[in-house]
Order: sequence, then C-alpha cells, then structure tokens
Amino acid sequence: MNTEFDSAKALKDDLYKQLARIGKCLSSDKRLEILNILANSPKTVENIATSTDMNIANVSRHLQILLDAKLVKFNKKGTYAIYSLADPEIIHFLSSLWRISEKQLPDISKLKEDFLNNLDDVKTLSLEEVMDKKNTSSMILIDLRPQKEYEEEHIPGAISIPIDELDESIRTLPKDAEVVAYCRGPVCAYSALAAQKLQAQGYHAYRMDEGITEWKDYALNH
Repeated sequence: MNTEFDSAKALKDDLYKQLARIGKCLSSDKRLEILNILANSPKTVENIATSTDMNIANVSRHLQILLDAKLVKFNKKGTYAIYSLADPEIIHFLSSLWRISEKQLPDISKLKEDFLNNLDDVKTLSLEEVMDKKNTSSMILIDLRPQKEYEEEHIPGAISIPIDELDESIRTLPKDAEVVAYCRGPVCAYSALAAQKLQAQGYHAYRMDEGITEWKDYALNH
C-alpha cells in the first residue's frame, strides 16, 4: 500500500514539475509579448525583432525557450524560419491570463487610466458593444495592425488601415460614420492614439480595448 501511495505522490510531483515548465517560460515580459504577437500572425525572427525592439540574438534566445516549452513551433520557408503558436488553445490561455491579471492586479488598471487621462476624452467601446453596433449602424471598424496581420485574420467587416498610414487614410473615411479602432488588444495603445486623432478631425471615434485574440474567444461563445 505504501508503495502505491508513494507512486501516486511521485506522479503528482512530476506533473507539477511539468506545469512549472510553462510557468517558468511565461515569467518573461518579452516572451509574453512574443506570444501575443504570434497570436496575431506567424512571423520570422526578423519580424519579431522589429515588433519588439529587440535584437535578433535576444529574440532567438526567447524563441528557443518557448520552443522548449512547446508553446511555439516553426516551419521553414526558403531560408527563413516562420514561427507561430504551437496550438490554438494558447490564444485562449493568453486571453484568460489577461483577464485574471487585470482583475487581480490594480496596477494594470491604473497604468491604463493614467495613459488615457493624458488623451483628450477618448471613448472606449467593448468588443460586445462593437459587435452589436456593427450590425445596426453605419459604424466603420478599422484594424491598425500591419497589413500582413490583417490578411492572416481580422474581425469580420474590419478594414485595414495600419497605424503608420492613418494620417493619409483619414480623408477616405465618411464623416457621418462612427469609427472604431482596434490593434493587438489590451496591451496595445495605438487604438487610443488613433481615436484621439480621428476625434481631432471631427469624427465620432472610439477605441476598442480588445483585439483579434479576444475576438476569437468571443466568437467561440456567440
């Protein structure tokens, strides 16, 4: 009997050690950022380096740790390695991680509030509010992410206006429409900056806190 209990305890200990592999992997803010970027679309090391302001050596080191934890995978395309999330479930995990962190860590809300308070009356719509409005009004939803991320996947009905093209594209938007901007989700501030810029040009503009990752979670339940 003792041998059976010892075996069960050993199994429990070994399973927790395996779970800890994921926990240790996620202890880096930069690795979390990489996962969020890959949740939007597959990317090369060079793409990730540009998006994260890291050098290629640091990106490669972080990717190796993510590979060891089976959180990312890669495919060869010519001389390039294209990295992506290892499983769609990771997207839902990232959404859950954000919701738990926002609920349990007051600093997150304060950081966001402090940033928004420095902008001129930027209004926020939730993903659910946007989905309701999209079907009942002349609302325009704009995707501020890079074109390749939009082409990989986007919220249905959204149009692509990358943030660095917003200034020249504003004039193409009808003034009588409500405009809602989204980017890579809650950790991306571009939607707030875009909404402020659009408001300054006379548009009824809003930011949406959520991005494609949160939309995928929403779509699963609606």
